Amino acid sequence: MINIIMITISDSAKAKIIDLLNEENNPSLSLRTFVQGGGCSGMTYGFTFDDEQNEDDFEIPLEQYKILVDAMSMQYLMGAEIDYKEELMSAGFTIKNPNAQSTCGCGSSFSVADNFYDGVEQ
Repeated sequence: MINIIMITISDSAKAKIIDLLNEENNPSLSLRTFVQGGGCSGMTYGFTFDDEQNEDDFEIPLEQYKILVDAMSMQYLMGAEIDYKEELMSAGFTIKNPNAQSTCGCGSSFSVADNFYDGVEQ
């Protein structure tokens, strides 16, 4: 089963993701984006390469590749925008997440409102 979702990927993030996957020289790889517990705000974002797709994964097509998001993480990332920024002192992926009630100073962790789970099927 293929699920297609609405997460926005900026042009700079698309270019960086494609560059990273091309460097791996493995056409079966995808970029997995996920959310897990941790960080100073309670939840943190993660990215990893993955060569397996689970039945309940959502996928975002990206030229010859795809971005995968597991079902649990998707509830937190729906409507988010993934961007890639290169600045003088740092470079990396950022996520603008409309579901985040607060974020930490570094932007890699977030929390959701106490009633967030009221509208989420579990």
